[in-house]
Amino acid sequence: MFYAGSVRTEYRLEPCRTALNRVRDMPFRWSLNPYTGCAHRCTFCYVRNFEQRADRPADDRYGRSIRVKPNVAEVLRRELARPSWRREEVAVGTATDPYQPAEGRFELTRACIRELASADTPFSIVTRGPLVVRDVDLLKEAAAHVRVCVYVSLPTLDERVWRTTEPGTAPPASRLRAVRTLSAAGIEVGIGMAPILPGLSDRPEQLEAVVRVAREAGARGIWASVVHLRPGVREHFLEALACDWPEEVARYEALFATRAYLPAAAAREITAPVRHATASPSPRGRKTVHPQPRQLALAV
Repeated sequence: MFYAGSVRTEYRLEPCRTALNRVRDMPFRWSLNPYTGCAHRCTFCYVRNFEQRADRPADDRYGRSIRVKPNVAEVLRRELARPSWRREEVAVGTATDPYQPAEGRFELTRACIRELASADTPFSIVTRGPLVVRDVDLLKEAAAHVRVCVYVSLPTLDERVWRTTEPGTAPPASRLRAVRTLSAAGIEVGIGMAPILPGLSDRPEQLEAVVRVAREAGARGIWASVVHLRPGVREHFLEALACDWPEEVARYEALFATRAYLPAAAAREITAPVRHATASPSPRGRKTVHPQPRQLALAV
């Protein structure tokens, strides 16, 4: 156990017994998370719900203790070597960012990518961390044999919304540079506009601006989804909202009074500007693919 960073973050070394997690009702069947807990400490992070259910802090203490799986690559290697393994897609970073600051020290995500590539297993990555460009060499090598896709999360360009709701993340401009680097290297890269926050980042011009710069940076896929507030997430998000945008509290209390997710019709209305913007040809002369959203609640 040790501490690092200006915000006191505890890193706990906790060896894992399994690396791959089976997933249901998603475009992929397996997920992989080299870390548990995330120093990005986004106010809307849905993993707070899992932390609360595990009797761990879901409030402002979330993200101050990161559980590191030092043996995750070795365990993954054994699981991928099983005769029963069918080389199905593995989604990396579904419940905690694989390129959060801890990765700069431990390099567990890099080690796992190497194992996935060696086992001819396709994989995708979801991250808000520009550190992903460090692994361009491995990603290019893997992409020569299996399908590899990186999704960079970029829900808004609004500086106040970003700084306030994603306090531990890199600026949007840094993430866009990562998209450009990955695209230039020939790696399939997309943008995840998630979560969109009603009243804060859902104006059509805000959403259209993200689509425009994402396409200019070389993103081949763009998807969007609206915030959802499950227990543990709801309490923390509303508390943060009351501090930063008190005028919006009533709106959210009404929207999420009896549910964690907005009705499908309401969510489609909010994301409509994204669909309209991606329907037109991109600067490279082709339409932007709009794949299924992947930022949904998954087991840690």
